[in-house]
Amino acid sequence: MIPYGRQEITSSDIKEVKKVLTSNFITQGNKVPKFEKLVAKKVKAKYAIAVNSATSALHLSCMALGVTKNDIVWTSAISFVASANCAVYCGAQIDFVDISLKNYNICSKKLEEKLKIAKKKSLLPSVLVAVHMCGQPCDMKRIYDLSKKYKFKIIEDASHAIGSKYKNTLIGSCKYSSITVFSFHPVKIITTGEGGIATTNSKKLMEKLQILRTHGITKNQKSNSSNNGEWYYEQIDLGYNYRMTDISASLGISQLKRLDSYVKKRNDLAKRYDIKLKELPLILPKIPNYITSSFHLYVVLLDTNQLKINRLKLFNKLRSVDIGVQIHYIPIYKHPFYKKLFKKNFKLNNSEDYYERCISIPIYPSMKRWQQDKVINALRKFLV
Repeated sequence: MIPYGRQEITSSDIKEVKKVLTSNFITQGNKVPKFEKLVAKKVKAKYAIAVNSATSALHLSCMALGVTKNDIVWTSAISFVASANCAVYCGAQIDFVDISLKNYNICSKKLEEKLKIAKKKSLLPSVLVAVHMCGQPCDMKRIYDLSKKYKFKIIEDASHAIGSKYKNTLIGSCKYSSITVFSFHPVKIITTGEGGIATTNSKKLMEKLQILRTHGITKNQKSNSSNNGEWYYEQIDLGYNYRMTDISASLGISQLKRLDSYVKKRNDLAKRYDIKLKELPLILPKIPNYITSSFHLYVVLLDTNQLKINRLKLFNKLRSVDIGVQIHYIPIYKHPFYKKLFKKNFKLNNSEDYYERCISIPIYPSMKRWQQDKVINALRKFLV
């Protein structure tokens, strides 16, 4: 099976992980702080806080920004459920913004329209989780301008987008947001096995994120007692055990060295798809010249006006010849859990259209030419 995405583990990765496994500290040693500093430097942010998953990072980001049951959080309907779950964990109300069919991200025009209506009803969001779908950044300047006008904070869900750029600004620098979150799941651009990281330029948010990821505990003594020794610690908030291990961080340190080459390889594969698939009844990704996409995913839309085969049949045919296509994503509001939170007739037109026609085809740095040719030839066979 040619998967839609997969990790690449090299001998140097194994060597770095082995060093940690044979050391005195496999967790809470010096590898996590080192990884954090390297990521912060790479994306040009002041701080980075590593955790055990991007889901954890999103949850802590909402907490650090003060999201509670009295708040409303908006995000894209086309994303993994974690982009919405992070708000629900905090007891907040969640709502969805429709996407643009040009880049599958939050449509800034539809966002503005929704904000105008929400203001009249006094239902404005306190936080917007902006998802960089497939690795292509949202229109962050426009979203940032709207955030200033309508007084909401921004979390960038950049789980797909480490290595991406928007108008010569690296995603993760937080130029247009309070916090940016990356994922290091095995199918992402680089991996730590499981893991995530939040970047920010705010010292206050950094300190809040650090405490919340470790049970809400600090070893900096707050009490005035002089009877406390080196053993002493205090829980000053209700936090979680979301720490990253040194094992994971050591893998991340090694993988980070290849980030630029991985993004280049993904873009090279994407360009070849662009050329080889352009005559087929498919709508291919179009990346503006002011954006660099990390191409975590290569999603095509089926041109249903020209097709004689539906998406399900195409999906099954490709899987039958060992091509591991996937669908990213089912609109979050269609999941049973979220259906209970919304009216029965709730839907977003572009999100519905996208979901009916989208299909992710394989793309990953170690993909061989013959593997990509197999994908291309299968699509030609089944679509023409």
